[in-house]
Amino acid sequence: MSPRVAVRVHPVDHPSFDADVETIVGGAGKLLCHLMIPKVESVADVARAVAAVDAAAKTAGRLDPLPLQVLVESPAAVHRAFDIAAHPRVQSISFGMMDFVSAHGGAIPDSAMSSTLDASALEPGQFSHPLIVRAKLDIASACHAHGKVPSHCVVTEFSDTAAMKAAAHKASREFGYTRMWSIHPSQIRPILQAMAPSHEDVDRACAILELAIQAQWAPISYSGQLHDRASYRYFWQVLERAHQTGQPISTGFQSYFQPSAHKSCGTMLN
Repeated sequence: MSPRVAVRVHPVDHPSFDADVETIVGGAGKLLCHLMIPKVESVADVARAVAAVDAAAKTAGRLDPLPLQVLVESPAAVHRAFDIAAHPRVQSISFGMMDFVSAHGGAIPDSAMSSTLDASALEPGQFSHPLIVRAKLDIASACHAHGKVPSHCVVTEFSDTAAMKAAAHKASREFGYTRMWSIHPSQIRPILQAMAPSHEDVDRACAILELAIQAQWAPISYSGQLHDRASYRYFWQVLERAHQTGQPISTGFQSYFQPSAHKSCGTMLN
């Protein structure tokens, strides 16, 4: 597998943005998997980035479009999240929580940046403050509406593994995020484990899909519940997440994750 190399540059309105793109994309455009653009406020910012990136990529001899991942970090940007996610070059949106809190001029307490609060605390944290919750849900919903990846923010308690795993689990199960930022290599495995489907979920998905295949994708009954192509797609996505996060999958389904078989099974489930 080729190494994935990505770089974060300055915001599009920063004096160094053009020089960043010219140097990085112009010099290593063929090696990059994506470019991270922070503080995106609107679709116009995305268009500005695309124009600069494409000009530099052409110089580097890159033929395929370089995907952009963007950071949304202000109330106005969150308001425009659906438009930003709709842009064909945007691959993922990340939530810049700390800048989002700062942008409110003290109207949101600093406790809203925390993921672990004492039970006696009176102020809400990042998973309970209404403005933070709304922003996270808007970004996740925008991404899912346009087939993009919602990426959750870092946990400020970066050395607290339990807090980080709890935050990743909550972001995945309750807020719809499929990725999460880490700020140290030691965080990667705990985040993957927290966001991966459980062994019980994987076993259930395999059992349901086995029955679906036997029924040639017609509706079935499993444990007294109806399942059809809509739920089959969901359970196939469970297996995809299991595969991506290194979870064991029933031998009967491992062959589906070969590139050619994966494509044909995906067609059956459409």
